[in-house]
Amino acid sequence: MTPPTHLDGACVLAWAWSDLPFGHVTDEHGAAPIAIHGLAVCRYADEARVYRFSCDAHWETLQDAVHASVDEARERLPAQYSAVAAVWNTP
Repeated sequence: MTPPTHLDGACVLAWAWSDLPFGHVTDEHGAAPIAIHGLAVCRYADEARVYRFSCDAHWETLQDAVHASVDEARERLPAQYSAVAAVWNTP
């Protein structure tokens, strides 16, 4: 599933999608695990660094991590996202 052009106001530079979850995160209350189906590397217009967003099945952003480059963001996936290999795409 292709993401929108922007997530959380940041421009999508690269993305990966899987029908099977890459992994799971817990919700804000620490209770129910939420499946991560989308990963996106994005940049806000006024920043040099990029963010890797972890998204649910509707491209809702659940977590983020800051990186110096697109390559670094794609290569440094947390171990919790190893259930499925990420295949990266560009818009």
